[in-house]
Amino acid sequence: MIFAPKLIGKKELDTETLAQDKKTCYRIGPCGLGKKAIYLNSFFIDRHYYVQYSEVSRVFKRLAMSKGGFTGKGVFGSIPYLVVLMKDGTEKACNFKYEDLVDTFLVELGKEHPEIKLMSADAERKLREAEEAEKARYVKELTPEASKTWNELKEAQEYLKARPALYTTLSAAAKQKRTVDGMKKSYQIFAMVILGLAIAALIFGVYALIKGLGGAIYFVLFGIAFMFFVISTRVLPLGRNNRKAAQKEWDDALAKMTAYVQKNASFPIPPQYAHPLTLERMIRVIREGRAQTKDEAFEVMKKDLKALNSSVTVSQKEYDEVVAVKPMFLLCNYE
Repeated sequence: MIFAPKLIGKKELDTETLAQDKKTCYRIGPCGLGKKAIYLNSFFIDRHYYVQYSEVSRVFKRLAMSKGGFTGKGVFGSIPYLVVLMKDGTEKACNFKYEDLVDTFLVELGKEHPEIKLMSADAERKLREAEEAEKARYVKELTPEASKTWNELKEAQEYLKARPALYTTLSAAAKQKRTVDGMKKSYQIFAMVILGLAIAALIFGVYALIKGLGGAIYFVLFGIAFMFFVISTRVLPLGRNNRKAAQKEWDDALAKMTAYVQKNASFPIPPQYAHPLTLERMIRVIREGRAQTKDEAFEVMKKDLKALNSSVTVSQKEYDEVVAVKPMFLLCNYE
């Protein structure tokens, strides 16, 4: 294998096994899940490192939030990382382009290797504390009407869970559209200017190398470096990062969800908000005694979501809920 992955653990795979395992691994973003090992990216190269599952203690998501992470404003929104913690205490953080790919990676890893924990020790502790605090808020006995509403919401939640691809795609499309819509045109123009200069520097560097001019290699290196930098910022209107593509993704995801929920005449919420976590937050409102009916629970849940912004500190569990469902509400103005 010409570009063999580099070992970051202690247990090495033989060359033939490594080549076959990497070739057949399940590729998710810049990383991969093989039968023998996890494949992790460097800043520039996908699946550049590997570590065997037996050496891994935890794999979890870490987010670096820029200003406006909850509102969708700002250049980046949030920068997702996949963190692999080894049993010897060392860790490797891998940057991803899209947060939903990190979530997919963790789901698939959990299916194949349930022995590996999928959250950090600190997040695990905070989750226990949050669950205990949440249970303390529940009323001891629900009214008959509230109990009926709870059952109806649970049924709707199970109906949605039967088609995970629909709600995960809807949530991801809403996030992408919010991020793209929040990008300032001036940022994109500036990024395109930098990219143009980087390409010009690279071309001049190659020309200078051919002609044997001094300092040519520096133009090549700086040109390549700035090209990678600009592309990694996700500001350029390429691929999914343009308004037309983002709008199409959202329209397609919403159309599929609408067709699905319309088959269930009693489905309690509009299709643009159809996500199991939306219903979970409504169920929590019912269990806390703050609403009796589905409509009341929906309005209280929306009010709670509106109150959450980048200045509010929340638990990891609630954060995961908010980033999954709030973009859909922001996109549709809570209507």
